[in-house]
Amino acid sequence: MITAVDTSVLLDVFTDDREHLDRSRDALGDSIARGRVMAYEVVWAEVVAFFPDSAAALDNGGLSFEPMSVESALAAGTAWTEYQHSGGSRKQVIADFLIGAHAVGSADRLLT
Repeated sequence: MITAVDTSVLLDVFTDDREHLDRSRDALGDSIARGRVMAYEVVWAEVVAFFPDSAAALDNGGLSFEPMSVESALAAGTAWTEYQHSGGSRKQVIADFLIGAHAVGSADRLLT
C-alpha cells in the first residue's frame, strides 16, 4: 500500500503537537508498516520551511520523495478552478489542491 503523507501529520510529529502527536505518530508508523510512505515536493518544502534541519530526517524517516506528475498538476488546476467557480475565496492554487491531486494520482490513500 502506498500512502501519501500531508504536511500537517509531519508537523504534528516534529513539533510534538499536544493535541495530535499520538494520533499522527501512530498513523504514520502504521502507514510505514503497511508499505511505502511518500511525500510530494510541496510537503518536503513546507516541512523544511519550518525546520531547516529536517531534510535528513525526512530522507531517513521511512519517507520517499515523490515528484508530482503532469497529470496530477493538471488535476489540481482543474480542482482549483471548480473550487473558484463554486464560490471559493482563495485566489491562488494552494498546496492542499496539489497534495490531494498528487495523492489521487500516485497513492492508495492520503494521510492528513
